[in-house]
Amino acid sequence: MEAKDVRRRFTEFFTERGHEAVASASIIPHDDTLLFTNSGMVPFKPYFQGTEKAPYDRATTVQKCVRAGGKHNDLDEVGRTARHLTFFEMMGNFSFGDYFKDDAIPFAWELLTEVFGLDADKLWVTVHLTDDEAEEIWATKVGVPRVRIQRLDEDNWWRMADTGPNGPCSEIFYDLGAEYGPDGGPENPEAEARFVEIWNLVFMQFDQQESGDQVPLPKPSIDTGAGLERVLTVLQGVGSVWETDEFVRLLAKASELSGVADGTDPKTDVSLRILADHARSTTFMINDGVFPSNEDRGYVLRRIMRRAIRHAYLLGVTDPVMPTLVSTVVEIMGEDYPDIRDAEQKIREIVEHEEIGFRRTIETGLGILDTEMASLGPDEALPGDVAFKLHDTFGFPLELTEEIVGERGGTVDTVGFGAAMEEQRARARADQKSKGASVDVSTFVAVVDEHGSTEFVGRDEVVDVEASVLWVGEEGVVLDRTPFYAESGGQIGDIGSITGPNGSVEVTDTTYAVPTLHLHHVADAHDTLAVGDTVRASIDVERRDAIRRNHTGTHLLHSALRRVLGDHVQQQGSWVGPERLRFDFSHFESVTTEQIREIEDLVNADVLANDTTTHDEMPMADAQAKGAIAFFGDKYGDTVRVLEAGPNSIELCGGTHVRALGDIGPMKILSESSIGSNIRRVEAVTGTATIDILRHDEDTIARAADIVGVPIDDVLAGIERRMGELSELRKELASVKQAAAGSRASEFADGAVDGVVVARVDELDKASLKNLAVAIRDQGIDAVALGAALDGGGVALVAVVNEATDHHAGKWLAPASKIVGGGGKPAPVIAEAGGRDADQLDAALDHLRSTAGGA
Repeated sequence: MEAKDVRRRFTEFFTERGHEAVASASIIPHDDTLLFTNSGMVPFKPYFQGTEKAPYDRATTVQKCVRAGGKHNDLDEVGRTARHLTFFEMMGNFSFGDYFKDDAIPFAWELLTEVFGLDADKLWVTVHLTDDEAEEIWATKVGVPRVRIQRLDEDNWWRMADTGPNGPCSEIFYDLGAEYGPDGGPENPEAEARFVEIWNLVFMQFDQQESGDQVPLPKPSIDTGAGLERVLTVLQGVGSVWETDEFVRLLAKASELSGVADGTDPKTDVSLRILADHARSTTFMINDGVFPSNEDRGYVLRRIMRRAIRHAYLLGVTDPVMPTLVSTVVEIMGEDYPDIRDAEQKIREIVEHEEIGFRRTIETGLGILDTEMASLGPDEALPGDVAFKLHDTFGFPLELTEEIVGERGGTVDTVGFGAAMEEQRARARADQKSKGASVDVSTFVAVVDEHGSTEFVGRDEVVDVEASVLWVGEEGVVLDRTPFYAESGGQIGDIGSITGPNGSVEVTDTTYAVPTLHLHHVADAHDTLAVGDTVRASIDVERRDAIRRNHTGTHLLHSALRRVLGDHVQQQGSWVGPERLRFDFSHFESVTTEQIREIEDLVNADVLANDTTTHDEMPMADAQAKGAIAFFGDKYGDTVRVLEAGPNSIELCGGTHVRALGDIGPMKILSESSIGSNIRRVEAVTGTATIDILRHDEDTIARAADIVGVPIDDVLAGIERRMGELSELRKELASVKQAAAGSRASEFADGAVDGVVVARVDELDKASLKNLAVAIRDQGIDAVALGAALDGGGVALVAVVNEATDHHAGKWLAPASKIVGGGGKPAPVIAEAGGRDADQLDAALDHLRSTAGGA
C-alpha cells in the first residue's frame, strides 16, 4: 500500500463514519506559542480550549507538520535515525464533545486490522496506570489479550499546557519482530527499535485548574495522531522511513544528482537522506509562506536549506540541486497536495536564489573553519568570534557550524558567539503592541456561550447602529451588534463613540476579545454604561473611509508588485491605518526607482479604470477555484470572504474596502527598504494624503525658487547656477586662506619653542589647517601641531614634522586625538585626526606641547 493510498483510505474510513474531512491547515500556525504546526491537533486547539466553537462534531485530517525549531526540533537527528524527519504528515480523527473512548478505540483497531490489514497478533497497546476504562474496552470490546496491554505512567498522560485540557492516552505499537530487539513489549526501554508506536489516542477528559485540581470536562473529546511515515514502514514491511515508497523515489533522484548510490557508505547515506527530507520541508514551508531570512521561521528554513546545500557539497555536487529536488517532491506529492504544483515555479526560484547565494561563500567559509580547527588544542572550543564571522560573513547558521565542528569531535564557544551577536540582534523589529483584554478569556467565552458572536454590521455603509450592552469591564464594552471593525488582517480597529442613557463614551480602539467577539476599548466605561443599556454605536466615518482606501490600495499594490517583480513576491505582513499603508513582502533585492514608478503606474491605472469591487462570502473551495490569494497572517475557515478589486486582484480578505477602485484616489509610494534578509517593505499613501504630499513638495520647490531668486519653472537651472557661483567663491576663499596661511606661517614660526610649534587656530577648516601646518614647517621648523574647533561641530587636529628629524607625526598626535574623543591614521610625516569633544581641545594641545614632538 503506497502513501497516497494510506492518505485516501484513512480519510475515507472516517468520513464514512460521520467525520468532516478537513484539509490540512498551513504549516504556519495561528498560535503565538509555536513556530510551526507540529501535530494534527494544532489547528483544532481553540476548539479544545473552548475559545471557539467547532463547526463540526467530529473531523479527520492528514495534517502537514514540521518539527525543526523551538522545543519541538528533530532537525539534528534527521538522516542519522530510522524515523526522524523535519516534515511529516499526521493522520488523525477528532471528536469535539461527541464520541469518546467507546468509539475511538474500536475505530482505530478496525482501521488498522481490517482496512490496512495489519496482523492483530503483532499489535500491542499501552494505557495509563489509572485508566481502567480504556483497558477494559481494549480487552473486552476489541479483544486484545491483556498480556499485550501494558500500563505506563507519564508516557500515557497528555497535557496541552500546565493548565487546561488534559487526560490519559492510549498508544498502539507494532512488533517488528525479534531481529529488531528483545521482547517485553513497549514498556521495555531496551525494545524501542522493535516496538514502533503507530497511533496515539488522546482522551481529553479533565480540565487542570491553577489550584491543581482536576475537574472533569462536561464534554470529553478525542484527539488522535497516527504518523503517516511510521505507519508506512509497517505496512510496507521496511525498517525505516527512508525505505518507504515516496522516500525511495526522492533518494533515487538525490543519488542521480550526486552520482552517489544510496547504501554504499553510512556517511553518504546520511547526506542523501538529509537532501530528501530537507527538500520536502523546504517545498512545503515555502509553499505555505515561509521565506528564507534571518528571523524566526525564515531562519529555520534557511538553516534547513543551507544544511542540505552543505551535504550536497560534501557529496561533490557543484551545481544547484534543490530546484530539481523540489520538482521531484512536487511530482511525488502533488496529486495529494495540488497547491505545491501551482507554486512549483515560485518555489524553484526561491530555492535556486538561496542555493546560488550560499554556494558563493561555502567553500571559503569551510576553508576558514578548517584552518581554525587545525590550530585548536585537544580540548579547545572554536572561538565564538570565528563562529560569528562564519555566520555574519559567510552565511553559516550557528547550528550548522556546531554540526560540522561536532562531526570532528569539537565544540563551539556559543557564549562568545552570543556576545559577538548581541549588537547584531539589537536591530529594530516591528513593535508589537499588546492589545486586548487582561481579563480571563473564559469570561468572554461565557459571553459568547450566552449571547452568541458579535454581529458586525459595518462592512459596507452602516456606520451608526442601535445596540445592547452585553458586558462592561475595565477593558471596555461588548455589544450584541456593532459597526466597529475589530483589528485583524493588518487593518487597525475603528474608533468612535458609544452613547447611552447616561451619556457618551469614546471608543479608542476595537479588538477581538476572543474570535467573533468585538471588544470596544473604553476608559471608565462603568461610569456611563451598564449591561442591558440600549446604546448608539457610531464610528469615526472620515477615518474609516481613509482606512478603506488604504486597505483596497494594499491589494492593488500586492498585485502590481507581483506583476513587476514576479510571482515569488508574497505578503509577509501589513499595516493599514488612516494616514498610510505599509506592505512587507518577500523579494531578493531592493526595488529600483524605475520599478517603483512602474508599480505606481499599474496601481493608478487600476484606480482610474474605476472598476466596481466585489466582496462576497463563499466556501473556501470556491475561493481557491477562483484563484484567490491568501493574505499572510490571516486565519480562514470553511467560509471565506473574497475581494475582487479590478481584473488583476482577487484575494481572501475580511477587512473593509471601497465600493469602486476610483474611490481610492491616487497612490504614491513613499519609501522602499529592507527589514530583514529577503524581506522588503513599501510604505505608501492614497487619496487626499497623496494630494497633501504633492502640495508639500510644491511648497518646498516654491521656497527653493524664492531663495535662489528664479521662477519655479527655472528652479533647477537657478540652483545649478547658484551652486556654480558658490563653488567659485569657495575656490577664491581657499586661495585667500592659503595666502593668509603663508603670511601667518612666519608669525607662528617665530614663536617656536625648541623647534616645535603647537597652536590653536579656530577660524580654519581642515584643509586650511593642514596647509598652514605645512607652511610653518617649511619655515625650518622641526614639528608643528595645530588644532581647530570646527564650525559644524567637532575638532580637527594636524601634526606635520620634518623628515630629516626623528619625529613621528602619527605617534605624537595619537594620544591627543583620544583626549578629544577621536582618532586618525598614524602617518609618520603628516598626520590628521578628528574628534567629537571641542571642550577638550586645549587639553589636547597642552599634551602635544608636553610631549615636544613625540618619539
